Order: sequence, then structure tokens, then C-alpha cells
Amino acid sequence: MPRPTSCPCGLPTPYDTCCGRYHSGTAAPTAEALMRSRYSAFVRLDAPYLLRTWHPRTRPAAPLELDPGMRWTGLEILGTSGGSAFHSAGTVTFRASYQGGSVHERSRFERVDGAWVYVDGEFLD
Repeated sequence: MPRPTSCPCGLPTPYDTCCGRYHSGTAAPTAEALMRSRYSAFVRLDAPYLLRTWHPRTRPAAPLELDPGMRWTGLEILGTSGGSAFHSAGTVTFRASYQGGSVHERSRFERVDGAWVYVDGEFLD
């Protein structure tokens, strides 16, 4: 029997029991879990999930066009603030690497109807 592949988000857990469950409809319990699942959605080219987990106030009106040639190579969570089950807002600072470079961002998250959603992000260095 083939061994399950670990999740693209970097946790040593199979995709189906890590970010895959969020992509299938389970709400992420923390802002960090949502950040990780959104990174995995970029890796897997899951634009509907990215839009579904974007705050209605800041969600793009046009469909997302993800580059199928983009090769994401890793996610590093550098810090979090708030974003737990006891908060209504939080931030996650991360570095997402891709073939040829990386993105360093501090993302803001809020709860909408009890579910974490991405609001916006500030690019760093």
C-alpha cells in the first residue's frame, strides 16, 4: 500500500488529514491553520478554496488565475499573533518559497460567521 504524501504546508501529516480536510469543507480552527491551508491551495491550484476563504470585504471580484507553472517549494511560519480559538482576529508572518525566490508576508485574518478568513497581507523585505 502506498504511503500517504505529506501535506504541502510543511507539517508531517498526510494531506487528507491536514489541509485536505479544510479544502473539503471543514473550517480551519486557527488563523495559522487557515494560512497553511491557503498555501496548500496555491500549491494544488485550488482557486475556489482561496476565494471561499477570502474576506468578502477584500475578496477579488474577478476569478483567480493561478499560474500552473509556478512551483512552490516550502512554507515557513515565522510568527503568529492572536488567531486562536479565543480570538476574532490574528496575523501570521510567513515565508513561502518558490522555484526562483520567495514571498515574505504578514497576513491578517478575521472571523466571519465563526470561520477564519484571509483579509489582506503586507509584503515584508
